[in-house]
Amino acid sequence: MTEEVDGGLPAFADSDGTGVAHRVIGDTLPVLEVQLKSGQSVISQGGELSWMTPSVVMTTQTAGAGGSGFVGVLKRAVAGGTIFMSQYTASVDNSTVAFATKLPGRIMPIHVDADNEYMVSRHGYLASTDGVTLNIGFQQKLGVGVFSGNGFILQRIAGAGTAWIELSGEIVTYELAAGESILVHPGHIGLFEAKVTLDIQMVKGIKNMFFGAEALFLAKLTGPGKVHLQTMTLPGLAHALSPYIPEQGNSGGGGGLGGLGNLAKTFNLG
Repeated sequence: MTEEVDGGLPAFADSDGTGVAHRVIGDTLPVLEVQLKSGQSVISQGGELSWMTPSVVMTTQTAGAGGSGFVGVLKRAVAGGTIFMSQYTASVDNSTVAFATKLPGRIMPIHVDADNEYMVSRHGYLASTDGVTLNIGFQQKLGVGVFSGNGFILQRIAGAGTAWIELSGEIVTYELAAGESILVHPGHIGLFEAKVTLDIQMVKGIKNMFFGAEALFLAKLTGPGKVHLQTMTLPGLAHALSPYIPEQGNSGGGGGLGGLGNLAKTFNLG
């Protein structure tokens, strides 16, 4: 089988030394292809598969990514994950499984171990090797993930292995020094090192709160550590498209919020 794309294909590479080679194809709507040796596996949430070779065996179960038993599955679901996880295992060498992004953006591989854990936006996890865990990212400061608008929940990526993260739009990276902070609209948080502290702050000023047309809350990220911000948010995209989506029951075009607009209002992040 010969695979071709415009501009040629990048070579598979094991960039993290985990024994699992991968490549990312494309720039606008990229796809992750993982090349597996016989017996190797990768895990994703249910519904993420794009394609695979016939030599890959797929099994679906509630266990996986560190979630087992009712409590483990519940934590993963609360964090924005799916109840069921899919495991893809190669029966022969050079087996391939692929996962495409849902929005224009980037796919970022990260190395995960005891010294390198991450916090990621609730829909950022794309796939991982066996030893990576996915759980809700609890924060110590009051208000985190509660007062920043519906849907602002962070997942914690831990364990050992490689994880692939899906970020929307372009990626802007900041290396924060100890004590250095940046204020971020919650929807633009993509991924950051777990050692970075997060605090949710209400926007100051009555006029800013009621007439500024911005989010009521901003996320304060404080170093040391690396922060990866995403330039596109799903609610922001919904707001941009809403004038062209007819309202429910109205076949005419323009002006209606429709399903996308309602989604944006629900998340309150656009």
